[in-house]
Amino acid sequence: MRQTPGAIGYVELAYANQNKLTMAALENADKQFVTPSIESTSAAAAGVEMPADFRVSITNARGKGVYPIASFTYVLIYKDQADAAKGKAIGNFLWWAIHDGQKLAGPLDYAPLPKPVVAKVEQELRGITVAGKSVIASN
Repeated sequence: MRQTPGAIGYVELAYANQNKLTMAALENADKQFVTPSIESTSAAAAGVEMPADFRVSITNARGKGVYPIASFTYVLIYKDQADAAKGKAIGNFLWWAIHDGQKLAGPLDYAPLPKPVVAKVEQELRGITVAGKSVIASN
């Protein structure tokens, strides 16, 4: 984008900040012009009602200070894991990511997950199995 005069593009906040790109304030659903930030991304995610299949858009969400083109990052994994060691490692990593790993989100220019989303992800992680047994120990 920097190499093309007048170019407009979309990249994640972390990339834009790390590369010192100029960012635009965009008009959200409540007619406010908002710049991208961890806070405006968190504001977009705060009001989400996560459906059972996790398919949700927070694009153009309503609310004060909401950045209109925010999104979640998704991970797709098999619910029934064939390899016990890999299944356990995946489960433990994702459990860490939604708990202790959230402390690293801000310094890396990512918004932490809202508590209701964490609770829903916990429920799903407990459903990941190897040979019918949950890969998540009773956390």
